[in-house]
Formats: sequence, C-alpha cells, structure tokens
Amino acid sequence: MNFNDLAAKRYSVRNFSTQEVEKDKLEYVLKAGQLAPTAGNLQPWRVLVIEDRQARTKLRDCTECHFNAPVALLVCGSKDEAWDRPYDNKNSRDIDCSVVTAQMMLAAADIGLGTTWVMHFDPVKIREAFNIPASLEPVALLPMGYLAPEAAPNPMHTDRKPLDQTVVYNTF
Repeated sequence: MNFNDLAAKRYSVRNFSTQEVEKDKLEYVLKAGQLAPTAGNLQPWRVLVIEDRQARTKLRDCTECHFNAPVALLVCGSKDEAWDRPYDNKNSRDIDCSVVTAQMMLAAADIGLGTTWVMHFDPVKIREAFNIPASLEPVALLPMGYLAPEAAPNPMHTDRKPLDQTVVYNTF
C-alpha cells in the first residue's frame, strides 16, 4: 500500500477490542516514533507506555477519551531539551512531539492497529497519576489497539477541503 492510501485508510478509532497488543507490534510503533525527525535532532520527547490494568484505570480518571484501549502512549516533551528558533524563541517541543505522535499513529495503522490522537486530558491529573516530572509536558495521548468489530470512522472522516482552499503558492 502506498503512503497516501495508508493515510486515507486510517481513521480515529474510538472502539477497541479487548485483544492485547503484542510486544513486537508495540515496539514497531515505538521504533517509528524513535525515527521521527525533530528540530536539530534533539529528540526532546519521551513516551510513557500505559498498558497494565492499574495504569489504564488511572488513565480513565484523567480523560474520558481513553476508549478502553488496551494500551495508550502518552507523548511528553521537554522544553529545555527542544530547539528554540533564534528569531523569536519559538520552542519546538509541541511540534517535535506531534511529529513523533503522527509517525507512531501511521505505523500502527500500517500493522493493523487503530489509534486516536487525544489532547483532551487533564494535564494536572495525568501528571500526578503517572508521576511525570516537572521537566516534561504531556502533549499527546495515543490510545491504541485492535479495532472492535463495530468500529467505524466518524461520518466526517473523509470530508476534506479542496487543495485550492488550503494551499497557496509563493505568497498569501
């Protein structure tokens, strides 16, 4: 399957089966994150794997968007380790974490796993529940697992603006 076919096929899964994700598949997804480009190759991200029953119970207290996935990946970023653009000091932490998350999301789809990108979580609760150090900011949560038989894309999943409404050449 070519990349655009994979990107079109993947959708935000909100209904997972109870089947556990095999370690080799989890490592495949994590490796995709490791391979993601980051500003200055500083790799300011850390991934917390939330997979045992107790950790998943704690996650439910931090977000309603856990979707009972058998595993979730919490991508955190370090502002101090991320690159700062010298012109305005824009920090790359969120962008770097987003690239890592997107790459893991697509790698999961490549091997038959579903994911949903979640930003709707209580950062204070999640920080406390998982003992996240102050040096790291929780940026993205990626519930992941096998799709339940009734899983389906949101009806708006394929709605896309035409390129001429989102792309310009040379100047706005």
